[in-house]
Parts: sequence; C-alpha cells; structure tokens
Amino acid sequence: PDAHSPHPQTPGILETQGSMDLEEIMGNFSSAYDDTYNNDTFLDYDATPCHNHFCPLFQRVAPPFLAVTCAAAALASGALLVALLKRPQAWRWPRSRALVAQLALGTALFAALLPALAAGVARGWHLGTGPCRLTHLLWHWSLFAQALLVASGSCGTAWARWDPRSRRLAVALWAAALLLATPAALVSGVAAGTGCVRRSVGILTPTYVLHLSLCLCLLLLLPAGLLLAALAVPRLRASWAAGAGLIWLFLGLWGPYGAGLVGEFLLQTGLLQPTCGSFKHFDLALGLSEGLGVLHCGLGPLALLLAGSC
Repeated sequence: PDAHSPHPQTPGILETQGSMDLEEIMGNFSSAYDDTYNNDTFLDYDATPCHNHFCPLFQRVAPPFLAVTCAAAALASGALLVALLKRPQAWRWPRSRALVAQLALGTALFAALLPALAAGVARGWHLGTGPCRLTHLLWHWSLFAQALLVASGSCGTAWARWDPRSRRLAVALWAAALLLATPAALVSGVAAGTGCVRRSVGILTPTYVLHLSLCLCLLLLLPAGLLLAALAVPRLRASWAAGAGLIWLFLGLWGPYGAGLVGEFLLQTGLLQPTCGSFKHFDLALGLSEGLGVLHCGLGPLALLLAGSC
C-alpha cells in the first residue's frame, strides 16, 4: 500500500494491493485488511466484484519459505567458507578466491535478514520505521554489491589476485552499492502499524523513481549489456567457457523481479489498463519472482561450491 501517494489511483490499485511483494507481507495485516480478505468484499470494476487472495496465500507460505531458504543458505555458505579455507587453489580466474569470498559475504548478509522477515510475516513488524528502513538498506546493499561483483568478475582479471588494486576495487564496489541502496531505505516504511513495506511513498515521487531506475539498471540492463558483450567479444566468451557463467546464476534469478517492478510501475501509473485479472495475476507473478530471487542466497554458494569441486 502507498500510504502517502499524492496521485489518485483507481479502486483496483488500492484494493488489490498491486504493489505487494514478499517484502511487503512482512507485517501482520491489520484486522480491517483481514476482514476484507476473509469476506471477499472489494470495490467493483464496472459492477463486477474483484477477489484477490494474494495476501492470505503468502502470509501462509512466506514464513516457512523464508525459514527453509535461510537454513539452506547457512549450510551452503558454511560449506563454501570451509572449502575456501581448505582448498584455495580450487578458485582461479575468472572465479578467483577473492571474488568468491565477497559473493559469499553478500549472500550471507542477505540470508541474515531472512529470520527477521519471516518473524515479521508471522507476527507483524513491531520494531518501528528505523529498523524497517535499515533492513531494506542492507537487503538492497547485498543485492547491488553482488550485481557489481558479478559484472566486475565477468569483464577482466581484476580478481586474479588479492593485491592493492583488487582491494581498492572491492572497497569502491561495496561503497557504490551502499550509496545505490540508500534510496531503497528512504522509500520504505511501516504501513498499517505492523507492515514493513518496500514502498510507503507515491509511485511517482522522485526518490522512488530513482530507486526503481537503479534496480532496473542493475537487475536488467547490466546483465543484458554484459550478455551482449560476451557474445561479441571472444575473450569474454572464453571466460564463460572457463566457468564464469556460473556466477550469473544470481542475475538470472533476479531478472524476473526487475521485470516485475516495471510491470508494477506501469499498472500503478495507469499506463497499462488495470483490470481484475491483471492485478490478481500480477500480484502472484511479482511475489513469485521475488521468491525466485531470494533463492539465490542458497543456490549461489552451492553453485560456486560445485564449481570449485569440479
């Protein structure tokens, strides 16, 4: 829900929670929302009632999903850390030890947030606006840092060794990712008292448009550009043949979510005609796409571990 949207929205947008996703169900919805979903009473589109069961569905599914994913991520990250310590020679360019260690750090930071999110889904978010914004800041910081690491690891030999040059690059990438994640913290907030949502501002506010643009650049445009470059440059194709393509698992899992954010923007701004079916299916598609992205914190370390063992 957009608590402070300055632009009028259609009843369908308000009632079907068009902007809802896995992060936005972190709160225990108020009794008014619960009564609305339980009674299936929504405003009409041309006198046709619209029923959207997205929120009750994901309130049941999200807590166990996040808990299982967190456990899998902890096991995979632990195994990857042990392998990095015991078999450092297994990771050479283009998936060097320094790069793999930083990717493991990014997935560990992401997975560390999942218990709080699972508790927020099951019991409601009662920690206030500050911790909510901090959670979204760390969530996107880890996400953007991994995207930048994947891109840097696919375009050169900067991670071939851990020297002053690669250390400066690491500091620059993590600092840039933190800066790029700042708008995510500014647009998030607490709605309905117990819901930590990723967008508590209007869809057309400058801060949200900036945040959306950054997400699209890092989750859609960046991988598309790198893919075209790899197809055009033989040296980059050789790095893929050597195994660098495995770390693209991250971008592949988050790509659908980036596309979902585009769809959300088009529906919320009215550039696409909202209907009962469009919002019902879009809510489900956006939630599933974010769930697919969340899987990266477990599948990413596992894929890197298998690559090193081979």
